[in-house]
Amino acid sequence: MDNPVLWTLISIQIFMGAFDTLVHHEGSERLAWRPSQKTELRLHGVRNFFYAVIFLCFGWLEPHGVFTMLLTAILVAEVLITLWDFVEEDMTRKLPWTERINHTLLALNYGAILVLAAPVLWQWSFLPSALVPVSYGWWSVLSTVSALGVGLFSARDLLAAARSDRLGGPDPAGLVAALPPRRHILVTGGTGFIGQRLVEALVRGGHFVTVLTRDLRKADELEHPVRVITSLDRIHNAERFDAIVNLAGDPIASGLWTSRKRDRIIGSRVEMTEALRALIERLDTKPACLINGSAIGWYGLRGDETLTEDANFEPAFVHEVCERWEQAAQKVERDGVRVVILRIGLVLGVEGGILAKLLTPFEFGGGGAMGSGRQWMSWIEQDDLVRIIARTVADETLSGPVNATAPVPVRNAEFTMALAKALHRPAFLRLPSWLLSTALGDMGRETMLAGQRVVPAKLVAAGFRFRHPELAPMLQAITGARAGAARGEEQEARSLA
Repeated sequence: MDNPVLWTLISIQIFMGAFDTLVHHEGSERLAWRPSQKTELRLHGVRNFFYAVIFLCFGWLEPHGVFTMLLTAILVAEVLITLWDFVEEDMTRKLPWTERINHTLLALNYGAILVLAAPVLWQWSFLPSALVPVSYGWWSVLSTVSALGVGLFSARDLLAAARSDRLGGPDPAGLVAALPPRRHILVTGGTGFIGQRLVEALVRGGHFVTVLTRDLRKADELEHPVRVITSLDRIHNAERFDAIVNLAGDPIASGLWTSRKRDRIIGSRVEMTEALRALIERLDTKPACLINGSAIGWYGLRGDETLTEDANFEPAFVHEVCERWEQAAQKVERDGVRVVILRIGLVLGVEGGILAKLLTPFEFGGGGAMGSGRQWMSWIEQDDLVRIIARTVADETLSGPVNATAPVPVRNAEFTMALAKALHRPAFLRLPSWLLSTALGDMGRETMLAGQRVVPAKLVAAGFRFRHPELAPMLQAITGARAGAARGEEQEARSLA
């Protein structure tokens, strides 16, 4: 195998495979946390194991005789598994164009490797059976490092596949059990992390849902049947909505807060809310309520002070965003519509939000606290937030600001240790405050190094029962660490409905 062209093609295969794994499987697609991809994960696990054997063999051994036949069988098995994987991917998910192109290049390059390796393997197959040690210098080193890498991901994918059955919460329909039957609800931001789960719950619960979105490609991922519109102008004056849920807004914790970014963050929220007010004004029949998003950032940076809905604020950009958004929503009250302002905490779920960004580094032992670790994190589990939205739609006694957070906030250090324990990983690292402040500026200081200790006083007073009031058991459940978690959650959700 001492062929520079062959080793060049093997190197290309290694780097394209690493790109596919890190960028697609672990990055954009997050396959390890999607229960629907259980079979694909198993295929990846077996194929990566075969790749580990192939790399080690090519790098350090000349297999002769029967060992050549075994290596050839593994090479052919890899082709069959890849073809099976292609079919499985097309049946279970929509591949991004970059992944399709990368898969095509991987297949072509692998074919070229087989063409160059076939004559050598043919000659070796007639030699007496033996494993002859060889070394190709840096090529052998590269193959060893690659074998360790794909071996690690083989184990990771097989373990993730075994965990898949423990992921996923209860029947989404139960999350909106507080609503009267057959409601018609308009949702903005319905293709986001929160909105998509809300739409799924509403549709499964037998309600009629209209989703306003700018991205029709994301709308394909929504639960159906659902009506999708790209402009409020598509809504006729005679149409009737029982409620409007407004979750639309440019992400606040993605990218540096440049002047343009700050304007976009505020403008996207205020303009959408004002557009909804204009819609409500022209509708012949007004909706009963507007459930409008906001965030606990309204309170500013408050240290250790316990904050209920009656608490005051401290100046900060996160407060400015929420204040402008809430002011726009409160104007809708003039039209006789009940307005609920949901001051939402950190929404935790394995499919998106801050937790999704942390799972991969924590799984590979790269987790740790941010800064001092003493900043408060007021959080809410994703399905509990959907239940809160349904409750605020149904409960006419709730209006004005409502803290949508779990009743037991935690410090960042406690969150770090709870997540590490749920994933059975260490978490000894720490991101220094100066690094986050230097790299991310005000965004890092206000969203990562500072926090708010918020409690849901109104919800508790209204008798709302949280399915996940405490962080550690919640993380154990949603990450599949607790045996029977999904079944237990479903039974509990039915009891709370």
